[in-house]
Amino acid sequence: MPKTSARLLSLLSLLQARRDWPGQLLAERLEVSPRTVRRDVDRLRELGYPIAAIKGPDGGYRLGAGMELPPLLFDDDQAVALAVALQTAAVTGAGIEEAAVRALSTVRQVMPARLRHRVDALQVTAVDGAGTRPHPQAAPGVLLTLSAAVRAREVLRFDYVPVSPPGTDAAHADPAATAPRRVQPHHLVTRGGRWYLVAWDLDRDDWRTFRVDRITPRTPTGPRFTPRELPGGDVAAFVAGRFQGSDGTGGWPCHGEVILDLPASVVSTYTRDGVVEELGPDRCRLVLGAWSWPGLAASIGRFDADIEVIGPRELRDAFAHLARRYARAAADGPAEPTSPPPGR
Repeated sequence: MPKTSARLLSLLSLLQARRDWPGQLLAERLEVSPRTVRRDVDRLRELGYPIAAIKGPDGGYRLGAGMELPPLLFDDDQAVALAVALQTAAVTGAGIEEAAVRALSTVRQVMPARLRHRVDALQVTAVDGAGTRPHPQAAPGVLLTLSAAVRAREVLRFDYVPVSPPGTDAAHADPAATAPRRVQPHHLVTRGGRWYLVAWDLDRDDWRTFRVDRITPRTPTGPRFTPRELPGGDVAAFVAGRFQGSDGTGGWPCHGEVILDLPASVVSTYTRDGVVEELGPDRCRLVLGAWSWPGLAASIGRFDADIEVIGPRELRDAFAHLARRYARAAADGPAEPTSPPPGR
């Protein structure tokens, strides 16, 4: 690549990295004179990049938004990063796999042969968590609507499909659980291949985490609001705490505590979301959450050890329910259907 072209690419990368650049600082970063910077800026303008001059004692430049997309320039690292990002879009849960494939094909066509060969050689297979079921995908349009409301700080109204306990008839669901929600949206996050909206629920006067694939936005949005401070101040820690049940509000819909006759080191190795406390060389306390009581009991039952249920009662009933089901499965003769324990 000619020296001038390489310098133009470096200049463009710098202008994209921050809003304002003093001319002298750009010259120092590129190891050229301010006069050369001015000439290179003119060349980029000729290519269609809207670069504004900043007035002031030092002067400077700012890359603005243009009416048309100018030619794209990528250095080698950017080309590799773009290829990886587009090829792994299938596990983001955003429902953009086809669009990502088309975007990669479009970008590939305008790349020089050298970069195109590098991208073609980079074949990535994205695998979403071994042993996990495919996650429902969030519609791109819904993601854009939620993101816009978060950015504008506008109250959201939406219909939400809650998690139904096993065996529950959707037609007999609690009307309060299916009523339209009114929330102050704060963050849109992705975790484990699913998208979630973190918001302050105005009707329940508490923080809630909603799965985006179960949200159907209503229009128009509500009035603007002043954002509340998220507990702990860190959205990543907040969301992790919700799934681990460590925020003190229940996090998981079902949350239980048991004592296992196993070393804490063994249990913690196979516990992704939960709290393990050592009680002795071969005994530990496990606090764990799940979407249903039978699911929680089954998750705990995978440990080959004696179990003592500390609470709550729903977890004890779920173990009894599974014990009857497993006993029938082990006995000769056809199995009879059973009803799940009350609650989740």
